[in-house]
Amino acid sequence: MNPNAPTTENVRSMNVEPSPAQLAGGWYTTEEIARLLRVDASTVRRWRTARPPQGPPFVRLSERVVMYGAADVERWLADRRIDPGQAA
Repeated sequence: MNPNAPTTENVRSMNVEPSPAQLAGGWYTTEEIARLLRVDASTVRRWRTARPPQGPPFVRLSERVVMYGAADVERWLADRRIDPGQAA
């Protein structure tokens, strides 16, 4: 666990409100991302724990809770898109 990571108590005490844009796109759990990508949840976990990390960007809310932003996942997928007509 990262000792410098903000705790829930610290975040609450800062009175930081998320912007509507940050929350509008939706957030997914590891299991939901795995279902959407049609891979096993263990694959998503392996991507996340690889060094260097692979897979879509994520937010670690606690030691056991990880969330993925919909916009981050869409961007990650778009970056991996290969157009056979453009590949050389």
